[in-house]
Amino acid sequence: MMFEKIFPKVHPEGYKFLIISSIITLIILSKSSFFGFIFIFITIWVYYFFRDPERVVIEDQNYLTSPADGRISSISEVKGPVELGLDSKQFTRVSIFMNVFDCHVNRSPSNGEIEEIFYKPGKFLNASLDKASEENERNYFKIKDDTNENIVVVQIAGLIARRIVTQVQKTQKIKQGERLGMIRFGSRVDIYFSRRNTMVKVGQNVIAGESLIARK
Repeated sequence: MMFEKIFPKVHPEGYKFLIISSIITLIILSKSSFFGFIFIFITIWVYYFFRDPERVVIEDQNYLTSPADGRISSISEVKGPVELGLDSKQFTRVSIFMNVFDCHVNRSPSNGEIEEIFYKPGKFLNASLDKASEENERNYFKIKDDTNENIVVVQIAGLIARRIVTQVQKTQKIKQGERLGMIRFGSRVDIYFSRRNTMVKVGQNVIAGESLIARK
């Protein structure tokens, strides 16, 4: 258990980058100790970035857990995403900004069924900007929970992130805290919900699958 906390497993998306970084490090280390040690730290960072640790999930459907690690950048009342046909409904939107040191594996905030997955190409603006939710590359998960309420999780690419990875499929049943996918290299995740009380505040740090975002 302690070993897994110190050395968590690596997400499959990270294997290629870790191998490439390790090979480059060995080559440079054979030629220059100084630059070799710099690349050793880069390789450690690559491993750290793609870490995929296990999380302790509350498993209580009265709560929504955080879909991402990071910092709460905004909380607002908005209409639902037009891409999912939810623009006639009012939602609370909580935005979570992930820097390059946060774990980038995203998780389901609730039990339910994946009703729809919608990918939309876009720009790569700073993900902390409000307009990023409408202009950046993004991926939508429309989840119907056990009470038939809609919860939406949106992966939003940022300045550096150029790849959104999905690990689930449409109609798939999912559990609270289960992995939805990941975004590579700095980005943002939005969660939309209604008829729940928000439990976080702007500036608060949260952990995917563990931190409580809202309650009934």
